[in-house]
Amino acid sequence: MGRAERTWGALTVAALTLAGCAAGAAAPADPSSAAASPGATPQLPPTEGVLDYQLGGAYDEVDPGSGPVTPDVVVRDATAEPLPGAYSVCYVNGFQTQPGDADRWRGHEDLLLHDADGTPVVDPDWPDEHVLDPSTAEQREGILAILGPVVSGCAEDGFDAVEIDNLDTWTRFDAIDEDGAHALARAYVDLAHDAGLAVAQKNAAEVAPLAARDLGFDLAVTEECAVFDECAAYTAVYGDHVLQVEYPDALADAGLTFDDVCARDARAPLVVLRDRDLVAPDEPGYLYETC
Repeated sequence: MGRAERTWGALTVAALTLAGCAAGAAAPADPSSAAASPGATPQLPPTEGVLDYQLGGAYDEVDPGSGPVTPDVVVRDATAEPLPGAYSVCYVNGFQTQPGDADRWRGHEDLLLHDADGTPVVDPDWPDEHVLDPSTAEQREGILAILGPVVSGCAEDGFDAVEIDNLDTWTRFDAIDEDGAHALARAYVDLAHDAGLAVAQKNAAEVAPLAARDLGFDLAVTEECAVFDECAAYTAVYGDHVLQVEYPDALADAGLTFDDVCARDARAPLVVLRDRDLVAPDEPGYLYETC
């Protein structure tokens, strides 16, 4: 499935104690609610208003057609700051390395998935991303020592939620132990909930029931669900708490327009059309539309 270009900064290695049982379901949010705080009940995003997806560059205002406004819900990379006045979601790649960060992970090769020849596995769709291997307790502890502080740092920075990308690596790489992948996902969820963050499943419609029921995810962020005709798979599980992102090239390939997407009953309440590289408004190629 098409995932947009993503950015990442340097990660801090720190020790992490695994969290306990998954927290219960979060209550719907008031759009004016404060950012997450440790021990607070995670708040879910508003289901009305303006959405933006800003992984390629952060900015404060969008124009949905009626003049510049601050988004009601925005997704930004973990290296960015939350947007004041908006429900802010923090992007974390929980199951693969980020582009440009392979050297750091090569110092922890035991945490990477290896092929039969002993070579670290890369995602064929994203050849600058190595695949993490959460199969054993020791590997999960090592991964969490690196990425756990990133998740908790989202809460410390003032984000309301975190989206965990590549949840479905165990479905795409047979050598990954499924139970181990689930255990790592639960650990991310527990850590985020303990910090007061809601947790979003990123893509992987086929595992949405499992992610919500067994792993504790609260909402979903989906790219191209209209193109793949799978939006209902998310809303059936998460109700209105689905953030939908579409890209013009994929819509064109599918013979769809964004107006077609907005007219569908089977779509999320908050939908945005963005350029594939998710650039800021002052950069060439920037595109933003919303239903």
